[in-house]
Amino acid sequence: MRFRHPDGTPVHLAYCSNVHQAEDLAGIIAQLGAHAEPVRERLGVGRLGIGLWLARTAVTELASDERALTSLKAELAARGLETVTLNAFPYEGFHREVVKKDVYLPDWADPARLAYTLDCARVLAALLPDDARRGSVSTLPLGWRTPWPTGRADTARYALDQLAAGLAELESSTGRRIRVGFEPEPGCVVETTTQAVREFADVDHDYLGVCLDACHLAVQFEEPGEALGRLADAGLPVVKLQASCAVEAPDPTDPRARAALRELAERRFLHQTRTVVEGTVVGVDDLPDALDGDTLPASGADNPNPWRTHFHAPLHADPEPPLRTTADQLTTVLDGLLGGPSAVCDHIEVETYTWSVLPRPPADLAAGIAAELAWARDRLTGLGLKEEHS
Repeated sequence: MRFRHPDGTPVHLAYCSNVHQAEDLAGIIAQLGAHAEPVRERLGVGRLGIGLWLARTAVTELASDERALTSLKAELAARGLETVTLNAFPYEGFHREVVKKDVYLPDWADPARLAYTLDCARVLAALLPDDARRGSVSTLPLGWRTPWPTGRADTARYALDQLAAGLAELESSTGRRIRVGFEPEPGCVVETTTQAVREFADVDHDYLGVCLDACHLAVQFEEPGEALGRLADAGLPVVKLQASCAVEAPDPTDPRARAALRELAERRFLHQTRTVVEGTVVGVDDLPDALDGDTLPASGADNPNPWRTHFHAPLHADPEPPLRTTADQLTTVLDGLLGGPSAVCDHIEVETYTWSVLPRPPADLAAGIAAELAWARDRLTGLGLKEEHS
């Protein structure tokens, strides 16, 4: 789906295909017909954006076989789909029975991460619609915070220089600019926008910036206006927005809230959980640690702050009461990025990859994804963006 900002900037809205379980090219093509095209039909639009997640196996095939790449592009066009962004955060195995911290491997100190990301950029340059200004690729924020000794940090820094050089070479040879956004996430080397400014201050901002995930921003209790201002002051571009919501427990001492949180404490994905104590964000690495331990203080008279959990909740629907989502904060982020006289970000990707691990997964996944995109569409048009029909 495409929109036009009042300043003339084309803004792309897509949903991320990492919600679907497919890691080879045949599976990816099959999911376009089984899932993405039905989402488009439910929305009643002629063209739908899909942010593809291409696992290492699929990227290797696409990057080395021009016929395979041509076939994927033709399938996208035939089904009324377009791709301007890739999610290159997960490398492989994103739908294994247990993922947890493996999603951060390989990290940016491992040469495999650089090679994979550059291959993703090359594939995206070929998939971009002819009239797209540029493409974006999102990636992990260097790695998990431990272990991250100086030697690994220096290796990762060198990899970022190589990444920027590779993207510049790609633009020179194809005429297509691809930018990579590093996605701050709780528990990682880069958790916050403050850390992003510090870590990425000296990279090439023509090609490298941040992918801002609204769920992660909320879990870290970052105020959207301050966060966006910090990035703008540093000249660090918001390459892409992951439109996502965290789960919030207003009072974790409430037995109903704890019971509802317990249902979200599933075993596949990591659900970092945070609160604020005396002005400081404190947290644990996974939701069961919060529920079963005493590290994370509960709300109460001395601590009125809620718990927030890294569980990507559907944008349009509330979780089990008394839990709620941070949808209001996502709305504020969208306003900060697109509500002003100039567009700060032009790629928005709805990334609710947790549908299959919800306590009650939907019978009709396409309808749920379409409802999320309709929610996002309403917010964009409410900010004065005009939807472009095709």
